[in-house]
Amino acid sequence: MDSLQAARYPFLRVSAKYAEDNSADIESLMDSPSYESARKRGLERVLSAISQHIVSDVPLLQEYDRLMEILSYPYARMIVSCMNDRFLTKRYALAEASRMNALLSNDRGSEMTLSDELGVISSVDNEGMINMHFSDYLRFSHVMKAVEWKLINTDLKGGFVRLSSDKFDRLLQNALQERIESELPLNVPDMFKKAMRSDLDHVSMVLSDTKMKLSPTGGEGMKQDYLPPCMKAILASAQNGVNLPHSARFALVSYLNALGLSYEQIIGLFAQSPDFDESKSSYQIKHITGEERGREGYTPPECSTMKTNGICFDPDNLCAAIHHPLIYYRVKSGNTMQKKEEDP
Repeated sequence: MDSLQAARYPFLRVSAKYAEDNSADIESLMDSPSYESARKRGLERVLSAISQHIVSDVPLLQEYDRLMEILSYPYARMIVSCMNDRFLTKRYALAEASRMNALLSNDRGSEMTLSDELGVISSVDNEGMINMHFSDYLRFSHVMKAVEWKLINTDLKGGFVRLSSDKFDRLLQNALQERIESELPLNVPDMFKKAMRSDLDHVSMVLSDTKMKLSPTGGEGMKQDYLPPCMKAILASAQNGVNLPHSARFALVSYLNALGLSYEQIIGLFAQSPDFDESKSSYQIKHITGEERGREGYTPPECSTMKTNGICFDPDNLCAAIHHPLIYYRVKSGNTMQKKEEDP
């Protein structure tokens, strides 16, 4: 068994087998002093995912280091599962997948192994190009917005898309990210949660601070002067008792939720309407914000969607330079420190 490959890609089946062959089990991972390094590295995986969007590298020279790296992966997944936060889950999945992509740039020999592990139908031709089944290509490329990723712009033959290694690795990244997101949260026993309490508290604090910094309001609360013209118009209509179309109500509530307003604050804005119906409004708001479903709320629509739905009102010069109403707020408030990938 290639222990280095198992450690570099700890989601592989052979990685679990390597841990099993070394008599490592979950119970020991949780409380044995021998595995303290694995727990510490697992926490580091999660923290670097939050702060750096990628899992940081560590030396893997010795067999002991490789075993600790493999065991750190399930521990990190348990941390993320205990937090049960959609933002963290997506960020962690992206970080693990990005790390795999970065490793593959210097490890072309592992591409087919990972492809098989992730259930992607592919093969390498005589010229070193990779042929990927079009169904898998469509599944993992649909999130890519650049025109070059459109199926019509690919080299498609016999049901397979011919790709360079770099492009193939990028799609494998999407495949791993999707897989991790679908697997989490795990059902972590209460006894494990108790043993992990210190690490969970640490992650909770860092996560809360990160969310505040990434919030369009910078954690300072909403200021109506910074709202884009569309949201000002929709909010004014709602407060004046105008019967809003569903698209407008959805856009406004999801936008206010993304700004960090609580359910009570959002319904308070709607309560200013002269014909306010608390029962009806409460149901709609809780559904859109995710409170009713016990999960994160819906993402507010982009400017292009607002235009399509006929609810883009009185655009100004700044509107012409941005593609999402949340970016408008960030620019107006001066809270533009977020990285580009954090933009909606």
